[in-house]
Parts: sequence; C-alpha cells; structure tokens
Amino acid sequence: MNIYLIIILGSMLAGFVLTTTVSQLNLHALDPALPEQFKDVFEADEYARSQAYTRAGARLDLVEEVLGIIIVPAFILLGGFNVVDMLARSFGLDSIGTGLIFFGLLFLINDLAALPLSLYRTFVLEERFGFNRTNARTFALDKLKAWVLTVAIGGPLAGMVLWFFEATGPLAWLWAWIGVTTIMIGLQYIAPVVILPLFNKFTPLPDGELRNAIEALATKTGFTLSGLFMMDGSKRSAKSNAFFTGFGKKKRIALFDTLIEQMSTEQIVGVVAHEVGHNKRGHILRMTAMGIAKTGLVLFLMSLFLDNGELFAAFGMEQVSIHAGLIFFMLLYTPVALVLGIAAQMLSRRHEFEADAFAAEATGDPEPLISALKTLSVANLSNLTPHPAYVFVHYSHPPVLARIKALHGLKGN
Repeated sequence: MNIYLIIILGSMLAGFVLTTTVSQLNLHALDPALPEQFKDVFEADEYARSQAYTRAGARLDLVEEVLGIIIVPAFILLGGFNVVDMLARSFGLDSIGTGLIFFGLLFLINDLAALPLSLYRTFVLEERFGFNRTNARTFALDKLKAWVLTVAIGGPLAGMVLWFFEATGPLAWLWAWIGVTTIMIGLQYIAPVVILPLFNKFTPLPDGELRNAIEALATKTGFTLSGLFMMDGSKRSAKSNAFFTGFGKKKRIALFDTLIEQMSTEQIVGVVAHEVGHNKRGHILRMTAMGIAKTGLVLFLMSLFLDNGELFAAFGMEQVSIHAGLIFFMLLYTPVALVLGIAAQMLSRRHEFEADAFAAEATGDPEPLISALKTLSVANLSNLTPHPAYVFVHYSHPPVLARIKALHGLKGN
C-alpha cells in the first residue's frame, strides 16, 4: 500500500481518536457542583444550563468529526481529487487558471458540505440556548461576502504562489514566502478599515465615562489608540467579546455592544487593559513572527513534495501538477500541523496569563478583570471545569478558574 496514503489516512484517524477522546474526557469532567468562586454570580439553574450547552456542543462536534472521518477518506479513496482535477482541466485554461479553478471547486465542495451543520449550529443549537440573533438574510449575506473575499484575496494569493513555484526555480518557496508574508502584513492594516466593516458596523465609542476611562488607561500605559469602537456583535449573537486589531499607529480596540450592555465601566476597563497587555508585552508581534516562520517552513517542505509521483499516486491522480501538490502536501502535513498547533496553544495560554497580570498592574487592582471574567463566563455559558487534556489540545485561553486563581495570587502580593 502507498506509504503516503497510509500516513495521511493514519494521521486523520489519529486526529479523530485524539479529538473524540479528549471530548469525552471533557464531558466526564463536568462537575454539577458550582465552583465556589462563581456562587456570587451564577444561579444553580443557569450553571446547569451552561453544562447542557457544553454537552450539546460536544454532540454536534462529534457528528462533525464522524462525518469528516468518513467523507474525506472516501473522497480520497474514490478518486475525488482526480475527478475535480479533470473537471478543472476541461476549461482549457493555462496551468495557473486551472489551478485556481481546482482550488475553487474544492473550496466550494468543502463549504457546501459544511453548510448543513453550520445552519444547525446557528439556527438550532445557538437558538435553543438563547444566543442566536442571526436571521436567514444575514447568514446568507455573510456566506456570500465570505465567498467574494475568498475570490478577491485568496485567488490572487493562490495564483501568486502557483506562479512562483512554476517560474522561479529551486528558490520558489522563498519568493512565495516573501510574497505571502507581504500580503499577510498588508491585510493586518487593511482588515480593520475594509474587511471587518463588511460584516459589522463599527461606531466610534461616544464621549462619556467609559471612553474617558479607557483613554485614561491608554495614556497611563503609553498605548496610542487610532480608534475606539463599539461593534454591533448583537447582530449575530448574544455572546460578548472585545478584540484588538491593527499595527503601528493603526491600533484599534473594538468592544461588542453586548459587552457594553453587560459590564460596568470598571469591568470593561479591565478587559481593555488585558487587550492592551497583549500589545505592550509583545504578544502580537511574537505570534505574527511565529506565523511568518511557520509559513516559511510549510512552503519549504512543500517544495520538496510538489513533483512526488508516489504522493500523487496515493490520491489516484492521472497527472502531476503544482496545484494538486499544494493540497496533497497540506494533508500529508496534518500531524505536524497538529503538534505545532498544540505548541501555539500553549504559548497563547501563557500570553493570556501575562496579559492578565498586565491588566491587574495597569488598573492597580485585579478585581475588575476577575469580575469581568465571571460576567463573561456567565453570559457565554462557559464550561467552568474543562478537562486538562481538552484544554491542552483545544484551548487558546487558560480555563477561567485558572485565570481567576492567578489573579487572586497577584492580589495577595
């Protein structure tokens, strides 16, 4: 049997086993006893509802995993990639045009296959627990906009990579790396002012107590803001959040309108201080640099496999091509991606602790952020007792109880 096929199918199966195992451990770790730290904010029935939400989400995730482990290997073994490749070639375009059609067809197949579960998650599961505020029109427009952006941004990016690997010889991976990195950095500047507003309305935070408090925090920490916005997150969900975007002098903070509704000024300042902490502690630049390095590694390794006949034979391909080689390598790369992803999650969790500590120092008291974390957990029906193995594999943030414990430790110093 083809060794590459064994590696790819084996890594898929291993990923499925790992994911389902840690998910079951996570469900068994659900503790019906409300943690002491949340007895002042969580009613018993609401806590039970949060656990029901975790169970419902896990069941849907399991369905998605089972379908994936059936459909994707079947698509490979039944020659689906070769069928798509032949269809792309039937348009009679040059190699780059053919490659773009190949990518587009695979994207469309994958997106349409995922659509039923996406609809169920939004309009059934999220609706059942009171989170969904998306209507059919917004859902459809979001999908259409995502397709347009995929064509407008992903098309030229993929075409550029194909051209580099076709035309620039042994150092094609290096030129592709430079090109991809340039676009990645450019998107960091463009996204806040061009892409994100396609999906949400960003309104400058009005003058008043909250804006004054946040601007005072920014001045105190030496953080230069180019914008402070309220985002209409309630357009799609009752869940709340805040995030930081932009580089250099284009740094922006966006607060969900739901967050502003649910929290006091003091709590929101704690949340914003946490986001500022990511910038001041260099987390954003560090993660960006790591992403760039990872892209270079992937492109270099990819260059070693693009004309590997055995790899193409594993997928039943009639012809070798750069465009198909890119996809096949990414499937072969799956186990490496899993390991690197877990390592990145570990680093991200450490960054969250550091940003929490910065927020406590910047505000002079960890209690506002502790209170905000509790409010967010209640509002979002968060799982308060995740299993460590599940956290290890999936969590980019530490469990909320671990964060609160660390913040209380700072309070005692």
